[in-house]
Amino acid sequence: PQARHFPARNRIISGLSRAVVVVEAAAKSGSLITAENALAQGREVFAVPGHPFDGRAGGCNALIRDGATLIRGAEDVIASLTPLVEEAPELPLAPIAQPQRSFEDSKALHKQILSRLGPSPIAEDQLIRDMKSAPNLIAPALIALELDGAIQRHVGGLLSRL
Repeated sequence: PQARHFPARNRIISGLSRAVVVVEAAAKSGSLITAENALAQGREVFAVPGHPFDGRAGGCNALIRDGATLIRGAEDVIASLTPLVEEAPELPLAPIAQPQRSFEDSKALHKQILSRLGPSPIAEDQLIRDMKSAPNLIAPALIALELDGAIQRHVGGLLSRL
């Protein structure tokens, strides 16, 4: 873990989450970046209030002022999220076929992706087209490479090699 990786990691985490709970955040903190990511991704943002003179609570209090749901405890989170579960329509779930790849196949795919990327960003969809492969085969490899610090995502769906 390196400090420069936290925003990218937290963007992924907020994207995988239904909601983000900010417990403690200064007026300028990484927690607020994660909350902004969550809002941009259409996720619910909750915040625990703090004393107005406590610098560690300034970010949470600002989130509440700007519309985040005030949370006093776990019960508030459960109560806020429960209606989402009950309102969801019953849909038949089709199994999602995830291709099983051997370690060697994954390593070869990672090499192939890295050989097509350089320091200049290119569009992710262009990379997928260039590789003549399905997105569901390439996306997991891109996530693994991003988490490994081998590639970087940029605004507008662009990727570059680090």
